[in-house]
Amino acid sequence: MPDDYAALLNEEFERRWLSGDRILDAVCRHALAPGGKLMRPVLLLDSAVAVGGRVASVLPAAVGTECGHVASLVHDDIIDGDETRRGRPAVHSAYGMDQAIVAGDALIFFLFQCLADCRHTGVPEDAIVTALDVVARAGYDLCRGQSLESELRGDVSCSVDTYLTMIRLKTAALFRASCESGAILGQGPMEWIGALARYGDHLGTAFQIHDDLLAYTSDAETTGKAAASDVRNRRLTLPVILAYQSADAADRVRIEDIMAGAVAVEDAYTTMGEIIERTQAVPASRAMAWRNAEAALDDLAVLPPSPSRTRLARLATLAVDRDR
Repeated sequence: MPDDYAALLNEEFERRWLSGDRILDAVCRHALAPGGKLMRPVLLLDSAVAVGGRVASVLPAAVGTECGHVASLVHDDIIDGDETRRGRPAVHSAYGMDQAIVAGDALIFFLFQCLADCRHTGVPEDAIVTALDVVARAGYDLCRGQSLESELRGDVSCSVDTYLTMIRLKTAALFRASCESGAILGQGPMEWIGALARYGDHLGTAFQIHDDLLAYTSDAETTGKAAASDVRNRRLTLPVILAYQSADAADRVRIEDIMAGAVAVEDAYTTMGEIIERTQAVPASRAMAWRNAEAALDDLAVLPPSPSRTRLARLATLAVDRDR
C-alpha cells in the first residue's frame, strides 16, 4: 500500500471517528485500531484511480468501506465466540456483548454516511446512488453468506460448489463492492467497472480460500485469533471438504465425529490437521486459490496501464501469498 494512502486513510479515521470521547467512540476505536491491511479501502482507491478518478473524491467512501468490513468482523467474533482479533481482545471481550453489537451497527451506518459524503468531494449524485446500490447489495450478500455458513455447519456432505457459493457471498461480495463502487465513483466506463467487479470477486474468493488454510499453516500469533476456531465452530472450510472427499473410511469417520462436535477441540484440531496433511488437502486448496488469483489478474487486462493497475495486480498475488 502506498504510504500516502495509509496516511490519508489514518487521517480520515482520526478526523471522522477516532477522536470522540463517548463510550461508542472508544469501542469503535478498539475495533478499528490497530488496523489490518486496509485491503478494501485500498481496492476502492486504486479502482477509482485506475479508471481516471481522483483519490480525494473517493476517500470518504474508502474510509466507510473499512468501517463496514470491521463491523462484519465485530459481529463475526460474537457469532463464533472468538475472544481475540488481530492479536488483541475482540470487541465483545473488551467491552461486552451489548456495546459490541451497537458498535458493529454504528460502523455499518457510518459506511453509508461516508458514501453519501462523496457528494461534497465532487462525485455526481447519480454515481453515489449507483455505488450505494452496489454496496447495499453486497451487504445483503454478506448476510446471505453468513446464514448459509451457519446452515452448513458440520455438514460433511457439503460440495466444493456450495462452499464456493458461500464464500463468494460471505467474503468476495465486499471485495467486489469495493472495486465496483470505486470504479463507479471514479466515473469509469461500464466495461472497466464490470472488469473491476469481476476482479474483486475472483480476488475475494482467492483471499478466503487462503484464509481457510491459515488454521493449518500458521499459528494463532500469526493469524491473530485462535487457530482452532474453525474446528471449534464446526465450520466447513475448503481443506476440510477436500480432505473428507479424499480420505479413507476411517478418516472419514474421524472427520464426521469432529464436525458433529463429538471430539474435544484441541484433539479435534490436531486430528483434523493430520488428516488434512495425509490427504494433501492444503496443496489442493492452495491451487484453487491461485487459479482465482490468476483469473483476477486476467480481469485487469482491459484497464490501461497505470500504477494503480499494477498495485491491483500485486494485491491479487498477495491475497494468496501472505501470513495474514
